[in-house]
Amino acid sequence: MFRHLLPVALALLLTPAALAQQATPDKGLTRLDTADQARGWDAVGRIDLGRRGFCTGALIAPDLVLTAAHCLFDKETGARIEPGQIRFLAGWRNGRAAAYRGVRHAIAHPEFVYGGQEALGRVAFDLALIELDQPIRLPSIVPFATDDRPAKGDEVGVVSYAQDRAEAPSLQQVCHVLARQPGVLVLSCNVDFGSSGAPIFAFRDGVARVVSVVSAKADYDGRKVALGTTLGTDPGAPLATLLAEMQALSQPFHRPGEGGRDAAGGAKFLRP
Repeated sequence: MFRHLLPVALALLLTPAALAQQATPDKGLTRLDTADQARGWDAVGRIDLGRRGFCTGALIAPDLVLTAAHCLFDKETGARIEPGQIRFLAGWRNGRAAAYRGVRHAIAHPEFVYGGQEALGRVAFDLALIELDQPIRLPSIVPFATDDRPAKGDEVGVVSYAQDRAEAPSLQQVCHVLARQPGVLVLSCNVDFGSSGAPIFAFRDGVARVVSVVSAKADYDGRKVALGTTLGTDPGAPLATLLAEMQALSQPFHRPGEGGRDAAGGAKFLRP
């Protein structure tokens, strides 16, 4: 995960009002240790990258995992990690996964460039798709629907793994969109190394939909913020581009929405 973004770039997006206390305070992290706590979230999993660490990803179709593009690169050499070295552990917690899958294909957005100077522009294309070697078709693991990006000030949530919580995912039920520009969200969500690729959720009628993935964490005026890559719904948007590339690479594959969640079910944000 990228550590820092240029302060000037963040200053253009963040204002004192954006950094002020939200009307609804952010929630803390809740570790999803038990089956009951994790119910509805097992489509989020840990992506093991050989011996190079891990990222977080989420199923958006029975055989497609959405994550961050930089997760597909060796952080020391900059080389692409071979698909055969990647595993997706759906619902991983305390030494067991709800499903284990290898990887057939892994593609990064064609405009993402790994390495060099960190810049806000890289975040806009920090998106990747992983095609699993076998679809996951279990009643307890239902792929998430996706949606367009939320507005500034909206409540969102995140489910992620991280370096100090690698053995179970954690849910932050409420954080906020502090600012946005094309392709990028600045968020108040609590993320750390290993959270790269974690799904950012908005919810409609209580049903979670993926609207972004975690790209980076940054510091601005002493406040920790997260940066997310937005998906878009129009042709040519980052996710649409990736889906078209995956379809050309692997026929057939399952498009998002096949076996996905509807308004009657799926993971929900429950108010205390």
